[in-house]
Amino acid sequence: MFKKLKNTIILAVTSVVLLAPGIIPGAMSVAFANNVTSGLCSGTNAATTSSNSSSCPTGDAGTFNTNIQNIARTVVNTISIVVGIIAVIFIIYGGFKYITSGGDSGKVTEAKNALIYAIIGLLIVAVSQAIVHFVLSAGSQVNTQASQS
Repeated sequence: MFKKLKNTIILAVTSVVLLAPGIIPGAMSVAFANNVTSGLCSGTNAATTSSNSSSCPTGDAGTFNTNIQNIARTVVNTISIVVGIIAVIFIIYGGFKYITSGGDSGKVTEAKNALIYAIIGLLIVAVSQAIVHFVLSAGSQVNTQASQS
């Protein structure tokens, strides 16, 4: 039963890892399309003499970077939640295996390794999330400074 659970978890993690590169460009292309539409509409609104004849809503054409930052935050948070859930499952699995080892040194070592790797995985996710949020906040500060000058 634990082997099936382990295989299912590995399959789920592999699916997320393999599908994430396909999801991220799709989301970025939607953000890019929204930015292009916003730019075209602002040009159309500027070219028309009366605002009543324009069918485009007025919008900020500089929201492209904000959209990418929001998408990146959403993707990182989603992946962090999934990995966190998987790590908690492996911690429970390792604890259960440790309790039921019956003093067998091989099973105890396997249980300790499962616990250690799950905790290391949680630490890696926490550090990577902090790095991504730091980079996104630094990028938004650069955008703010560039738009002010």
